[in-house]
Amino acid sequence: MPPPKDVVKIAIQMVGAIPQLIELQQTKPLASVLKDVCDAWSLPNAEHYALQYADGRQTYITESNRGEIKNGSILRLTTSPDQEAERLYNGIRSNNVDVKTDSLKKLASLSQDVTFAQEFINRNGLKLIFCIVEEGNDSGEILAHTLKAFMELMEHDFVSWETLSAAFIKKIVSYVNMNAMDASVQQLSLSILENMVPSSRLLFDLVKKEVTVDRLLTHLQVTNAQLQLKAMALLIALLLAATDSERRDMMEYLREKNIRQFIHKNIIHSPEPLGDEMAHYLYVLQSVSLNLYDRRMRTSMDPYSQEQRELLQSLRQAAFESESEAPTSNFSTERRRSLCAKEFRKLGFTNNSNPAEDLRRAPPGLLALDNMLYFSRHTPNAYSRFVLENSSREDKHECPFARSSIQLTLILCEILHIGEPCSETAQAFYPMFFGQDHFFEELFCICIQLVNKTWKEMRATQEDFDKVLQVVREQITRTLSLKPTSLELFKTRVNALNYSEILKLRQTERLHQEETLAVPVLELRERLKPELLELIRQQRLLRLCEGTLFRKISSRRRQDKLWYCRLSPNHKVLHYGDVEEGVQSPPIESLTEKIPVADMKALLVGKECPHTKEKSSGKQNKDVLELAFSIVYDVEEYCLNFVAPTRYEVSCRGHGMARSCQGSF
Repeated sequence: MPPPKDVVKIAIQMVGAIPQLIELQQTKPLASVLKDVCDAWSLPNAEHYALQYADGRQTYITESNRGEIKNGSILRLTTSPDQEAERLYNGIRSNNVDVKTDSLKKLASLSQDVTFAQEFINRNGLKLIFCIVEEGNDSGEILAHTLKAFMELMEHDFVSWETLSAAFIKKIVSYVNMNAMDASVQQLSLSILENMVPSSRLLFDLVKKEVTVDRLLTHLQVTNAQLQLKAMALLIALLLAATDSERRDMMEYLREKNIRQFIHKNIIHSPEPLGDEMAHYLYVLQSVSLNLYDRRMRTSMDPYSQEQRELLQSLRQAAFESESEAPTSNFSTERRRSLCAKEFRKLGFTNNSNPAEDLRRAPPGLLALDNMLYFSRHTPNAYSRFVLENSSREDKHECPFARSSIQLTLILCEILHIGEPCSETAQAFYPMFFGQDHFFEELFCICIQLVNKTWKEMRATQEDFDKVLQVVREQITRTLSLKPTSLELFKTRVNALNYSEILKLRQTERLHQEETLAVPVLELRERLKPELLELIRQQRLLRLCEGTLFRKISSRRRQDKLWYCRLSPNHKVLHYGDVEEGVQSPPIESLTEKIPVADMKALLVGKECPHTKEKSSGKQNKDVLELAFSIVYDVEEYCLNFVAPTRYEVSCRGHGMARSCQGSF
């Protein structure tokens, strides 16, 4: 007969004593449980003790979390959080360097526990940390433990970042700005500043003023990968917290410092593999840079703007100035207007008498005009060849340069997600973006010539305009999916993917689809379905047993902490626990947290997950919703929450868990 739901069989350890095997009654007050345990070992003052998980993060057992204790759990009797907080508080104040160092080291470890952290903060423990930093008498190991403890204590959000003193902040800044400083101290200092930046405008201004972009670039150029990563994290935090004008100025300064070329050479093409976190920061940097085009993309042309009208005229003059036999100034107003209208028509404007009307649609707005001007000024031969070649064709076979440029600009904006907010988890960036200044404009120059090439290959007429641009979109997206490392390589590959190749690819995909839908295939599939489903189930179980590395993400910032989850070889227990950066496949014995598969009740995805409901709807991120899933276990009160690294992992791990363990759900 199974034990009652409110009773769990556990072991309790204590140094120097034989472990106790007890049946823990969850309805019994924790103080009474502790009294019984202490009496068994003849220990007085049971109120000075507490229970704690023996492995993993060694979380203290409280009335609020005791329900998470499972059968077979190993706990240990240890000093209560308040007593331990008092002991460490006094140890940190000790004049003995060894005692002080050991106390700070243990404080950094125990501060991960919310119960202990609250006890230490209630004793005004943060003031001790502030004194160590502000007085500046300690360095090296002591300072590193102090900063680590501070980070862990602040993680619980008991204290606002805005309450930090100016002296404390200046010290943290000085550690970042010093040349001769312990690398671990600089890493922690950069992380502290990264957390401060989004907390308030005042802190953003202070950090931006005290830690210059030049200093961050210096840290980016070191060989220490972790220091490089933390410098990039702070740079990204500053960019995301800046106003549009500040962000534009910062990106312009980074361009002057050739940050793209440095990243392309020393980070993307580094001998060391690119980590997930750095990949995310490069994605954000790319997204922030491309989003600078958003303002022009959403600005319609003003037909009454003299400056904008002159830009349009310069576009016309660049194409046709050598064709005029006589200066247009000698012509009458009517003749000059008629000639301009004719030339704007040759340029491919729909409204040749008032071409500004073609640019009233936003998006792509003035960004389309910017692209046309860039093409005409930086590749004048290609521009003239495009326009003149189509001017000599029959009217119905002309490829309209202006109309094509406007639509192509819109297509590129959609493909590159210009104007969209940054994802909290995405890591997809284009390596070639960092290898080229004026990436967007140069990409346009390649793709507008591709439009003309594809137009000729398709022998298109004006009625085929949408069809041609649809093919061009497909050529671009298929080529980008190959992640070319340079624009030259992109150009080579996209031009090789001509209309004939697109037709072949479409035909192959269509035939594949038709074959899979044919009656004999469907009948065979139905006969093989049980065997295939079992094979899929086994494959999913295998993937679950291999496990996956997950990154902890809070509502406040992107976290550095990692955890790993995997299914036991007998498929009966889900093991999980925190791991260090760089650990790829930790042994199952090191994952101390466990959930029996038999206790699992349901799988939640997307908006149903409790960790997505915690976020306000205004800040909800679509990408996180698509990657989130939760396992409900025990009596449908507890959840293990996940944010998968990719949609593939959601399918393999989340849905795989549901399908493979369906006997328990």
